[in-house]
Amino acid sequence: MSWEQLVTGVELPFPDGLTVPELHRLELEVPSPPGVQDIEAAAFTATVDTFTDDVTDGMTVAVGAGSRGLTGRVEVLRGTIRALRQLGAEPFVVPAMGSHGGATADGQRQMLHDLGMTEEALGAEIRATMDTVVVAHTPSGTPVHLDANAAAADRFLPVNRVKPHTCFKGPVESGCMKMAVVGFGKQPGAALVHTCGPIEMRDRLLDACAALRDTGRLLGGIATVEAGTGEVVRVEGLRTADVGGDYEHELTEYARALVPPLPFDEIDVLIIERGGKDISGTTMDPNVTGRFWVPGLDDLAKPRVSSIVLLDLTEVSGGNALGMGFADFIPASLANKLDFRKTYINCFTAGPAGMRRARLPMVLPDEESCIKAAVAMCGRPTGEPLRIVRIASTLHLTECWVSDALLP
Repeated sequence: MSWEQLVTGVELPFPDGLTVPELHRLELEVPSPPGVQDIEAAAFTATVDTFTDDVTDGMTVAVGAGSRGLTGRVEVLRGTIRALRQLGAEPFVVPAMGSHGGATADGQRQMLHDLGMTEEALGAEIRATMDTVVVAHTPSGTPVHLDANAAAADRFLPVNRVKPHTCFKGPVESGCMKMAVVGFGKQPGAALVHTCGPIEMRDRLLDACAALRDTGRLLGGIATVEAGTGEVVRVEGLRTADVGGDYEHELTEYARALVPPLPFDEIDVLIIERGGKDISGTTMDPNVTGRFWVPGLDDLAKPRVSSIVLLDLTEVSGGNALGMGFADFIPASLANKLDFRKTYINCFTAGPAGMRRARLPMVLPDEESCIKAAVAMCGRPTGEPLRIVRIASTLHLTECWVSDALLP
C-alpha cells in the first residue's frame, strides 16, 4: 500500500481562513572568491606538485571517491588519477563512503555511477568492497579500519571537499581526514567514530588519522573548497602530515567562512524543496537549518526555525533519508521513496546522532497539505504576519523565497 493510499482522505483540521502568504524571490549575499577555471587541470597540478617526491614507479594508489555532490567531482578525480599515472603510479578508485549505499559494495558502486563517477569517466578501475583490514590502533586501543582494497595498495589517497561537519565541531571537520578514517573505514570504521558524542567523535577522528599517518599508508589528500555559489575556489594538495593537521585546519576555517547562513533570526516555516545524501550527509545541512539534534552539541542560536517542510529526496540518495527527522512534515510522494533498510543502517552507523535524525516526520497527502500544516502548527498567533522561507536545498544557497514579514 502506498503512502498516498494511507493518508489521502484523512480530513485535516485546518483553521478556517488559513492562507499561505505569497513569497518573493531574494538573492542572498554570499562570499564569492574567484572560481577555479579548469578544475581537472588544477587537480593535476596540485597532485604533481605535492607528490613528486613521494610517488615511485609502479606504486599502487587507492584513490577515494565519495558520495557527496561535489562540484567538478569527476574532473577532480580524473585530474588526480592522470597526474598519479604521470608520476609512475598505478591508481585505481575505491568508494570511500562509510556505510552509504546500503552498506553494500554494489550499492556504493551504484552511487558512484549515479554521480557520474564511472570507470570510463574517471579513466581508472573501480574496486568496491565492504571488507576492511585493521591496520592500526589509537592510543586508547580503538581499531582503525581500512578498506581491504586500499589496504592491499601501497598507498591510499582521499579526494574530498573540505567543509563544516554536521555532527561535531573541531579544528578539522569534513574533508580528507574524515574520508581517510570514516570513508575508507567502511561501515565498521564509520561506526567506531560516530557511535559517541560530538567531543569524543572529534577526538577519535584526530587520533585515528594520526594512527593512519604513522602506518605510512596514507599518501596525503586532494582537497577542494567550494563557495556558497557552488564554485570550486580552491584545489589543494595535502602532504601526509597535512591531513588532519594544520593545513587542513586552515582550509576548514576558510570553508566555514564561505557557508552562507540564512539571514533571519526567526523563521516560522522553512520549506526545503529537496534533500539528499549528495546534498548533505544528513539530507539537510544543520549548519543552514540550525537544527543539529546531537546530544552534547548545541543547536545554532539563529536561525530559530519553528517548523520545517521537506518536499523531495534526490534520486542518487537511493531512498537513504537519514536526516529526514529534521523535518516536521513530508508529502506522501517523498515517503514512497524511503528505503528504511538503507536509512536505518546509516542511522545505526551514525550512533546517537542518528536517533532523532532518522525519525519519520508527519506524512501528509501532498505539498499543499504539508505547507498548510506547517503554517497551522508553527505557533505563530493568528493574525500576526507569517515568517516563511523557501529554499531549493541547503547546498549552494544563493537565493531564497520569503514572505512579506521577512522582506525588511
